[in-house]
Amino acid sequence: MRNVETDVNLKALPADAAAGADGVMQDSAPGHASDGRHASLWRTGRTSPRSYQWRVPALAGAAMALGAAALYNRKQARDAERRYPPIGRFLDVDGVRLHYVERGHGDPLVLIHGNGTMIQDFTVSGLVDRLAQRYRVIVIDRPGYGYSSRPRQLWTPRAHARLFRNALAQLGVERAVVYGHSWGTLVAVALALEVPSLVRGLVLGSGYYYPTLRADTFLLSPPAIPVIGDAMRYTVSPLVARAILPGMIKRMFQPAPVPERFEQEFPKALMLRPLQLRAAAEDAALMTPSVMELERHYRELTVPLTIVTGMDDQIADVGRQSARLHREVPHSEFIALPGLGHMIHHLAPDAVADAIDHTAQRSSRLWVL
Repeated sequence: MRNVETDVNLKALPADAAAGADGVMQDSAPGHASDGRHASLWRTGRTSPRSYQWRVPALAGAAMALGAAALYNRKQARDAERRYPPIGRFLDVDGVRLHYVERGHGDPLVLIHGNGTMIQDFTVSGLVDRLAQRYRVIVIDRPGYGYSSRPRQLWTPRAHARLFRNALAQLGVERAVVYGHSWGTLVAVALALEVPSLVRGLVLGSGYYYPTLRADTFLLSPPAIPVIGDAMRYTVSPLVARAILPGMIKRMFQPAPVPERFEQEFPKALMLRPLQLRAAAEDAALMTPSVMELERHYRELTVPLTIVTGMDDQIADVGRQSARLHREVPHSEFIALPGLGHMIHHLAPDAVADAIDHTAQRSSRLWVL
């Protein structure tokens, strides 16, 4: 004889008896046992059919939002490139397409920009126009910035230096004074170490030379994470970067205000493209390990060296970075510009140009000797 109580079908139970408030199978009434098999499934944490009623639409909505963000960011990148087309020429060097500008005549002078920026960091500041009156000024978009490509590899300062060496060889440059700003100081130092015969004088502006904790390395690094970072930089990263960019730019110039010319002419929209976000993220992630390797070799620098910085730099601590480097490289000269922050070539282009002139003159005297 069949036991009716143990043959109860779940579908036959009233909805209010099928599950309690906690989603666990309940008895429909005292003395009525529920189906043990269904109850055990629910108690082991398997998802009830009702949960899919909100989970599936939520996942679909998230996927649609990310897709919409990707399309929006793609359009923004195209609009930025239409608004700010290349301003220079191109070189193909070691599988990298490099965008560069060359202005003026005279002894070669190479300017190397920092993290997140591009050639226009020097053209908009007016530094190129000042220096082109007496030098052959060469500015190259580092890999991944502006209109230079960035193949997948480890872009350490030394890797940059080898690329720059070969690019300058294509341009017929055998000896040059080199000015590096911020992250670009690492490339300038690496170039002097890798090819000492090429660099006749070195000017380092607002640099980071010794490992210390920096908030921007954590803030900028996530898009460098493999796979996850690739997804981020096409979807959420450009949106986040667009929101925080005004505050970041303000901090780069503090305590001075952001110059009107920078606000009006610098192609900020190019900074938000996925490739440039990857370049900035990778460079931020590599900054500390790079200086840990380079700091062991600073005393090997034998060329005339001038260290220049804003005395009130909010990005790179002056005492722990520029001043320390000056103490550890005995033949260096140190210039601290009062009341200025990180972007010294925008805030005091004449002072930076004077530091470059002074270094070039020192190197000329040594060359004659």
